[in-house]
Amino acid sequence: MEESPSVKDLQKVLFGGKRFGNHVDEVWPGLFLGDMSAANDRYCVWKLGITHVVNAAHGSKYSQGSRHFYGDAVDYYGMPAEDSPTFDLSPYFYPCAEYIHSALGTSCAGVLVHCAVGVSRSASLVLAYLMIWHGYTLLEAIRKVKERRWIFPNKGFLKQLCLLQVKLQQS
Repeated sequence: MEESPSVKDLQKVLFGGKRFGNHVDEVWPGLFLGDMSAANDRYCVWKLGITHVVNAAHGSKYSQGSRHFYGDAVDYYGMPAEDSPTFDLSPYFYPCAEYIHSALGTSCAGVLVHCAVGVSRSASLVLAYLMIWHGYTLLEAIRKVKERRWIFPNKGFLKQLCLLQVKLQQS
């Protein structure tokens, strides 16, 4: 069993590399990671071919996302996560990963996972998806996403992802 890097080591990896300034990036085939600006732009969503939206900032002050906002053309999954190191995001890891996996299994699907800035909450959910469904370690998942987008999950989310890795390795 491979030992997980420390949160401090993971933060060094996350902090390094080129920082991308895009509102949305395709980080896996058909899987887009983005910010609120991209998610709140229905034309952008349509242009990217997004059929499913995961909003990790559902109900927050600046997030317009809802089933009604996108209409019938887009399936919507919202979770009221806070970008706080004390917020427990882990109960969303498996349901969100299942939703993404199921959505990507449909014809011509495009899935947008977003939060306010697209670097912490939503990035953590995408990392969990890659770990759960594609067998990546946390470090491998971070490196895979960082090929396309700069991300920086908060310290609490990194700890929760480390625990997810231990759980996955034990099963």
